[in-house]
Amino acid sequence: MLLRLRTLSAALFVLFLTACSQSQTLQGIFQQSTPHEAYARKLKQAGLAETALGRDWLRAADQALRDSLVVKLPFQESGFFPADRAVATGLRYLVRAGETIQISLTLAPGTQAPKVFVDAFELSPDRSAPRHLAAADTAALSFRYVAEADRQHVLRVQPELLRGGRYTLRIRREPSLSFPVKGKTDAAVGSFWGMPRDGGARRHEGIDIFAQRGTPAVASAHGYITRVNETKLGGRVVWLADTDHNQHLYYAHLDKQLVQPGQRVKPGDTLGLVGNTGNARTTSPHLHFGVYRNGAVDPFPFVRRPDAMPPVPKVLPSRLGQWVRARETRLTLRRMPTTTGVTAATATRPTPLLVLGATAEWLRVQLPTGRTGFVPAKAVLTATPLRRENLTLPTDLRARPTADALTIAALPAQTTVAVLGEYGKFRLVRQPNGRTGWLAVAAS
Repeated sequence: MLLRLRTLSAALFVLFLTACSQSQTLQGIFQQSTPHEAYARKLKQAGLAETALGRDWLRAADQALRDSLVVKLPFQESGFFPADRAVATGLRYLVRAGETIQISLTLAPGTQAPKVFVDAFELSPDRSAPRHLAAADTAALSFRYVAEADRQHVLRVQPELLRGGRYTLRIRREPSLSFPVKGKTDAAVGSFWGMPRDGGARRHEGIDIFAQRGTPAVASAHGYITRVNETKLGGRVVWLADTDHNQHLYYAHLDKQLVQPGQRVKPGDTLGLVGNTGNARTTSPHLHFGVYRNGAVDPFPFVRRPDAMPPVPKVLPSRLGQWVRARETRLTLRRMPTTTGVTAATATRPTPLLVLGATAEWLRVQLPTGRTGFVPAKAVLTATPLRRENLTLPTDLRARPTADALTIAALPAQTTVAVLGEYGKFRLVRQPNGRTGWLAVAAS
């Protein structure tokens, strides 16, 4: 009982810390820290990082980055934060240079509003420490950022201690530039980056957007005109210095040029009219559009249409936070929500799995070890009791199946518990009041 009181006191102290003014706690004192880093620092200053509760929270944050699952964009998930244990979600996704990545997390109506830390990281090809890109911990819980290179990114989502609830997470791509031909979309692109030119002697360093002769070619960003001239390949061309993104935009094969060097422009301003000058004389009128950042890069991700969000998950919200078990003898957890995804882990039929998220027809579940993976929703069953047992000795109910895990309750002898699953030398049990936790096998 004394241990429980100490744990409760520590938890209340954490809640007191997070109840302080956000502007003072997170922005005033630690201006160079992310909100997540500032919260972790507060835990350490309060001595809570050495408690089971604090250690679990910090461990979950690291594990979310190290063992992140893989998703394809756009992505939408209904998720769950359990209030009685520390969890963090790590999702990895591929981005292309020039894409704007929009992150949005919405708490379910009626959810006790916790502070949720949402952080995006870029993974380095040399496997060095992830580079932090953007963060949010406000009521809106949303942000956008522009991908600077073709990379793998990781999104980590983690609530503060002892706060839970349901949420919806959305990750989608948007263009970072407005479309350069008036009235057209990426459906008008007829020739893409890298296609062979001059019998394979060179590659296409841009995209060709087909439109009627005389269609306005417009500025895709704020900036100023650096060159207006005529070349053998590009014909009548215009170069725009994009001051929003520190790059140069190239408009070629124009029928007419309608701007002058040094002229300031904004998105939508007409720079010229679509034509087929230069080496495009034998083709239909089109705009050759290029993006240059210390050399040419593929412009398509910069102007592609925004993602349409995938269907809302079919899984009932009531399944979020449930314990489930495999239907068959063995269950494969995948790193991606596809049947061909790389294996993340395996589980046997007695192993209880906690449902933390749902996307389309897949569930994101957590093993007792803290590892997570995706399983088909139809491959698991609600963890109904395997049997009921009476405890012969007083024992502690723990948050995880380890001897050093946080104690969440002290159960007296003769307490009747329902055994929901087994893992190693521990059993997941449910008390008469509905609370679940782990007991050592010898305790029953």
